[in-house]
Amino acid sequence: TAVPILQELIEKGEEEDACIELLSNILEVLYKAQKHGAGEGRHKDRGDAELVKVNKHIQLILERLLHTVNRRVIVLDRENTLRSHYVACMAAILSQLDKDHYSSYIKAFPSRPELMDFLMETFILFKDLIGKTVYPSDWMVMNMVQNREFLRAINQFAMTLTEMFLSNSSFELQLWNNYFHLAVAFLTQDSLQLENFSQAKRNSILAKYGDMRATIGASIRDMWYNLGHHKIEFIPGMVGPILEMTLVPELELRRSTIPIFFDMMLCEYQLTESFSRFEDEILRKLDSEVEGGRGDEQYKQLFESILLSCCQRHPELAKPGENFVALVTGLLERLLDYRAVMNDENKTYSMSCTVNLLNFYKEIDRQAMYIRYLYKLKDLHVSYENYTEGAYTLLLHARLLKWSDEANTAPMQGLHSPSLHTQRQLKEALYNQIIDYFDQGKMWEEAIHICKELAEQYESEVFDYEMLSDILQREAKFYEKILKVLRPSPDYFAVGYYGQGFPTFLRNKVFIYRGKEYERREDFEMRLLSPFPNAEKLKSTSPPGQDITDSPGQYIQCFTVQPVEETKVRFKDRSIPEQITNFYKANHVQKFSYSRPFKKGPKDPDNEFATMWIERTTFVTAYPLPGILRWFVVTSTTTTIISPLENAIETMMKTNEKIMSEINRHQNDASLPINPLSMLLNGIVDPAVMGGFAKYETAFFQESYLQEHPADKGNIEKLKDLIAWQIPLLAEGIRIHGRKVTEDLRPFHERMEECFVQLRAKVESQYGVREMVCFEDRRSGRPRSMAWGADWDRLSHTGDRQVLCTEATATPKPAPRTSESEDRRNERKENRSSTFFSYRRQEVRQSISELPEPKDEKQRLSRYMSDSSLGSSDGKQPPPRRDSTGAQPSPAGLSLSPTGFGGRVKSASKAPPLPRKISPMVYETFLEQSDA
Repeated sequence: TAVPILQELIEKGEEEDACIELLSNILEVLYKAQKHGAGEGRHKDRGDAELVKVNKHIQLILERLLHTVNRRVIVLDRENTLRSHYVACMAAILSQLDKDHYSSYIKAFPSRPELMDFLMETFILFKDLIGKTVYPSDWMVMNMVQNREFLRAINQFAMTLTEMFLSNSSFELQLWNNYFHLAVAFLTQDSLQLENFSQAKRNSILAKYGDMRATIGASIRDMWYNLGHHKIEFIPGMVGPILEMTLVPELELRRSTIPIFFDMMLCEYQLTESFSRFEDEILRKLDSEVEGGRGDEQYKQLFESILLSCCQRHPELAKPGENFVALVTGLLERLLDYRAVMNDENKTYSMSCTVNLLNFYKEIDRQAMYIRYLYKLKDLHVSYENYTEGAYTLLLHARLLKWSDEANTAPMQGLHSPSLHTQRQLKEALYNQIIDYFDQGKMWEEAIHICKELAEQYESEVFDYEMLSDILQREAKFYEKILKVLRPSPDYFAVGYYGQGFPTFLRNKVFIYRGKEYERREDFEMRLLSPFPNAEKLKSTSPPGQDITDSPGQYIQCFTVQPVEETKVRFKDRSIPEQITNFYKANHVQKFSYSRPFKKGPKDPDNEFATMWIERTTFVTAYPLPGILRWFVVTSTTTTIISPLENAIETMMKTNEKIMSEINRHQNDASLPINPLSMLLNGIVDPAVMGGFAKYETAFFQESYLQEHPADKGNIEKLKDLIAWQIPLLAEGIRIHGRKVTEDLRPFHERMEECFVQLRAKVESQYGVREMVCFEDRRSGRPRSMAWGADWDRLSHTGDRQVLCTEATATPKPAPRTSESEDRRNERKENRSSTFFSYRRQEVRQSISELPEPKDEKQRLSRYMSDSSLGSSDGKQPPPRRDSTGAQPSPAGLSLSPTGFGGRVKSASKAPPLPRKISPMVYETFLEQSDA
């Protein structure tokens, strides 16, 4: 009597509090009546007909209430507190339905469509209640009771699906699809993940309710295999849900459900002779699932072993199945590494794992995933102000695009992308952002390359001259910054991670890191060790032994390495400003060296250079630095031994290069402080400070050494030549020093001059005279900086090699009136003028610091043009000559030295002759007397 009234009130949504109370009372009466009736039937001689009649009434009431309550739960908003009461009543109704009740209820539907609608509605309702539970998570009993009743209902409805909706004529794809999604949602809900509970709570749940995941997992597996030839209709749609189920960390569940993947592969392969759709979907879903926290090393091993075992039983799938398993396990390994570090405060290793993933997706040609991780990497770099690396990362995406009006096919990334419909628009926007990043990272050479490509498009393709003007102005600013803005060269560090305690992407590998501006090694090491507080720092720079690499601990090795510059053909034998060349010494580098000195042979306490050997290790990285990371793994290592003589040659080369660098800096900027130049020059010319190169003479220039090492004769001559070429460099350095020295430091400078006079006399008498010449490029009005060449194999002492390093000189014209900015520019150019290097012996001794300067440029030029020769002591032009290879005759008097200077090599056996006429260019250098 009460049920129809209750149904009407519930459907109208009236007096719901009273309805819920009445509903609870009815359910309690039904429960007692059902229990009492069963008890009376057992203990008294009550008629079966009467018992059946009571149960029929109970069943009818339950069916009506279930239908009404289900509808009301669907209608009510999720936030409505009444919903939880109705759900509790629904669970109570389901708990009183046994197998016969379900069977009778299903058969009571008048038509098949109505039954299908009911099942659809129920599956959707259950999935919604599982996903958005109405009870707090700590209400364990209520959640578990609800899950128990839902599981029983799902399994009953699964039987209905198999019996009534599986045959060819009655198969309902959407109904089956809803079932699988409901079952997987039930299995993966948080309240059933027992590993997240305490041990006591877990034991309590297992004792009272069991592990419901194993039950529903077995049902899903059986229902899948029941599908028969209908399986192909669920591929690839069901790959994601099945993957989500197999990733649940329950060993037996994984073992029973992972074989479903092979069945999917086999099903698609038998139909299409490939399983590409399945493969694409599992790779895509695996990425999001593992990033969301699912999956572990055990799953990777189980997946590999189970699928390989299944593939081996089917010869046609053996090879493609093996490749697929290798692909998935490789992705799983990288994803697990990425997930392990993605939430660390230090994002250094997140960047490494991100690069591993995007390289993996690039190799397997998954462009959408590749671009997705490119932007993740870019965001990480920008957050750490790694603008150079961020630019290189974006450039990888830009290179995938064409300069065309084709529509973008790849998924859009970034805030600016939705409004950019063509590839040209997106590529242009990316290029402008890349230019900004390169500018912030002081990589103006790279920004110029991008500007040139954009300018070509604006000029020749789209004819947008306004944009062309803008990009050319930006490019001009970058050229100016290269010459004017200070750019400190970064330090590079080799870092080795040894021991089994490190993640796989670091374990027993060596990386080359690019340090930040002005970053000390101590600061770098502190930043490096912060993610590994338990790691031990190795003090030795030698590769560790197997006891370290196989140990369970963590050992980190760190030391500074030097970049090995690649030879630039376009810079060879040319005088290039060091602001330009310095960039390439520390950028676009893939080789790095570390030199470890060691003693070999009998020890000489008075001269360590004689036994100082060098073990040089060269590291080659996977990619040049800088790149999309501030570090790259070392792919190969080679070790060479440098003899003491070769070490001495290298040391002299570096010293000469350092002198040359200081000279160029002071020529280009007169405002530089003089202190670094003072220390450098004094350390070389004053034997009391550094000992000079007398140690080299004692160690290598003795007749006994040559007898013991006859093969070193060429290197000995090379070292002598380097010592001789150092003299004109020192002379110019001292001249600049004398011009800029203050009165307080005048005695220091005079002492340095005295030492240099003695040093020069000694070197010239033993190793010959070297003269350096470098003229200004007057065609462009731009001074030429001096370049120090590295091709030392060409050094020789035989004969006089004469090449004039000069440019065509134009007759000066009256200059028009210039603006103030042009005057300043001309003044800067004059300050950067290079110097003519030469000296002559003459009777009048003159201090280096007292050299006369040309009074005016016009007079200096006219005097220079009136001179007939610079190279001949008698003022005559020597006859041209050809070498054995038929080279063109060189301009008279001067030699292009192997160091890159224009100059002359003279014999050591003759004193330099006195000049009959002094060239006006000599006024740019110094004159000095020495005894004949």
